[in-house]
This record gives sequence, structure tokens and C-alpha cells, in this order.
Amino acid sequence: MRGLTIVVTAPDSDRFRAALTMACAAAALGGRARVYLHERAVGLLAMTAAAPPGLPDLTELRAIADESGVELIACQTGLALTGLAADSERVAAGGWIDLLATLADDRLVTL
Repeated sequence: MRGLTIVVTAPDSDRFRAALTMACAAAALGGRARVYLHERAVGLLAMTAAAPPGLPDLTELRAIADESGVELIACQTGLALTGLAADSERVAAGGWIDLLATLADDRLVTL
């Protein structure tokens, strides 16, 4: 199965939830799954958003994604803008050049 790389472009918790859910589905089907948080979207790492009843909140969904093998990548500029550190947020730090250079035959989705 082809991989899936999802770019979250804005600090919108609904988009982040959709990205994590889609990435978990791709990983469950055996494909590589990556979620890249661009610039201000990196702030979502520190956000705890309520979820609809019966669904996991963002913290729980991140844990599910991690257990599923989803790679979470934070924009280096975004980390600097938000004052967050990749290691304390349990994400990889990266940028567009590396993301595109390692895209291979992944499908690229922007949310």
C-alpha cells in the first residue's frame, strides 16, 4: 500500500483530529503514515480539545496514532514560533525540504 503524508496547515483541532484519524487508518492498512504540522499548527501539540461523546480527545488520539506507528512531524519554524520542543512533545522536527525529499510514492493530503 502506498504511504500517506498529511499536512495540517492551520491550528484547527478538527483538522488535526481528521489528520490523526486518517493516518491511523492508513497505518492499520499497512501503509506508512505521517502527519506534518506546519508553522502555527504546531501549537496543536499543546492543545487539549474536547471530543464528542464516545470519541478520544486529542491527547488520547495522539497516543493511538503513536501506538499505530504514525510519524508526527513538527515544522521547525513552528516549534520556534510556539516555544515548544520536539523532544518534550514526542515528535520529530522537520521542514518542507526533508518532507518532500522523503515523500517517495506517498499520497500527499493537505488539511
